[in-house]
Amino acid sequence: MAVGTAHLVERIWARDAGLWTGTDEDRWLGWLEEPSRMRERVAELESFASSAREAGFVDVVLAGMGGSSLAPEVIRRTFEAESFHVLDTTHPDAVRALEEELGSLDHTLFLVASKSGGTLETRSHMEYFWEKTGGRGEQFVAITDPGSGLESTARERGFRAVWDGEATIGGRYSALSVFGMVPAALMGIDLDRLLLRAHEMVEACREDEGNPGVELGERLGTGWLEGRDKVLINPNPGGFGLWAEQLIAESTGKEGKGLVPVPGENDDGSDRQFEEVRVQDPYELGQEFYRWEFATAAAGALIGINPFDQPNVQEAKDRTGEILSSGEEPRLEPESSLDELLAQAKEGDYFCLQAFVEPTPQAERTIEAVRERVRREQGIVTTAGFGPRYLHSTGQLHKGGPGSGLFLQVVDDPEELEIPGSDFGFARLIKAQAAGDFEALKERGRRVARVNWEGLG
Repeated sequence: MAVGTAHLVERIWARDAGLWTGTDEDRWLGWLEEPSRMRERVAELESFASSAREAGFVDVVLAGMGGSSLAPEVIRRTFEAESFHVLDTTHPDAVRALEEELGSLDHTLFLVASKSGGTLETRSHMEYFWEKTGGRGEQFVAITDPGSGLESTARERGFRAVWDGEATIGGRYSALSVFGMVPAALMGIDLDRLLLRAHEMVEACREDEGNPGVELGERLGTGWLEGRDKVLINPNPGGFGLWAEQLIAESTGKEGKGLVPVPGENDDGSDRQFEEVRVQDPYELGQEFYRWEFATAAAGALIGINPFDQPNVQEAKDRTGEILSSGEEPRLEPESSLDELLAQAKEGDYFCLQAFVEPTPQAERTIEAVRERVRREQGIVTTAGFGPRYLHSTGQLHKGGPGSGLFLQVVDDPEELEIPGSDFGFARLIKAQAAGDFEALKERGRRVARVNWEGLG
């Protein structure tokens, strides 16, 4: 093990907050033993999934953001669960498209997942489909922490089930908790097999030598100390990097520090380090979730930050709330341009395209074309995220991490779609989220530009 980290494993398992910043880190380590707790609940989870199938449910829609949606999305892709849908956008065209794809909603089960129980996007999705289904509680399931507002709503409305999360686990470390395992059960995945592999990784991460989690964490942390703060993650069919980038960015991006995850980029640069995702078989996914969680906690100790908080995420949320409560239509006028933004690039920077548009394959191709141009012309790494998803993922890094980002916000002007019980619709909501984050970035002195989607190509 590297010099200075001989007791790293011991101190993590001892829940020693002093290993990080000595604040409240010891309160957020419930993920360490969560695979064991979930193994004890496999029969309960599979019985629930069986009852849902017997009740005639064919499609499942998960409404969630960040840690509540990214692990299920990667599980869905890895196991090719075509009847499972993840809704983590407020773009009205995407909501309409999903509703059209589902057709009749009579055989659709809705999972409403939010640890806090108050996530604005998720509550909006819930209210929309609650009205569309005629308020049939048996079509809804809540996954939330005990005592949340969502739990109260779910019980009042007679939801089919309420799954309580573990309150000592933060959202981005919740892949192997009910937030990932309830969706996995509904996909028909063999939970015993998945969690057995995860349990094997738990045991390996207790070892002083040959510890897969701490070895990865040491490479990540040492790379950062040596100026290699861009973390390349090899592409894989399940899109593991989509989940890993939230874990890494939100955990380490604070106090002006941070690892910048750049899934799919090349390693041709002195500011980069490459890490391999080890998912040769779909059932290795559980152990890989755990390896990266343990590694991120270890890397946080070397970087010298609290890897379990997200102090800057609230900034954009507060600004969004202020814009919505004003009653005024958010203004998303173009500001600067891509060329002017790139003219400010220097060695060691990264480019981030923030797309507040409907996430479609065509949109992804357009975004990739822009990224390729930036790579070719500037020689810097690039990232991209759909808004508002990235606000719950890499948004912490953008505002709390190093000032090396070049941010291009891309917006469109969709037709409104009402949210029942709200004085704003999905179009106004996503515009407010774009406006709020843009202002938060500017306030932080970040280099930003905004363009219209139509003119991006």
